[in-house]
Amino acid sequence: MQAESIMTKPVITTDANATIAEAVELMLSNKVSCLPITNSDGTLVGIVSKSDFLRREELGTQRVRPRWLELDLGPGTTANDYVRSNGRIIHQVMSPQVISAPPGASIADIVDLMMQHRINNVPIVDRERVVGIITRTDLLLVLIRAMSKQGTTPPCRQQHARPDGNAMAAACFGGAWTGASCGP
Repeated sequence: MQAESIMTKPVITTDANATIAEAVELMLSNKVSCLPITNSDGTLVGIVSKSDFLRREELGTQRVRPRWLELDLGPGTTANDYVRSNGRIIHQVMSPQVISAPPGASIADIVDLMMQHRINNVPIVDRERVVGIITRTDLLLVLIRAMSKQGTTPPCRQQHARPDGNAMAAACFGGAWTGASCGP
């Protein structure tokens, strides 16, 4: 099975000049845990996830290091930490190195990426443009569907349409589509 057959699409994205407040509102209103960051032409330039908002000055959770360690790490690390915990624009807090995969990647390849890089979402990119995203939720839905076909678990009573139009056996998750982590 390939990525394009299970990915969530369309993907909710934002641009690098969006404010953090706008991005958080977008994530909350769409019940997603990350946003791929794209240029105006749709080119993937970064990604931001809920974890990028955990170390914030507003929460009192910014990174505090002993002074001796700050001196050892140098001013660049301290400055980066400050910007990430106090920045107001997405490009200040996003991760510019995005782990992504092509539409033809296998599910095993996607899982390997998630495990190796300790990430929960893998944008699916074709010619530098985001065409979908695979989340751990997507993989769990595939798992329950496969188990149901093999007879190792009772089949779901209902099929529910995901927001992207694909029918999935969501009844096993409480009877309704719960949404994907990084897409609708």
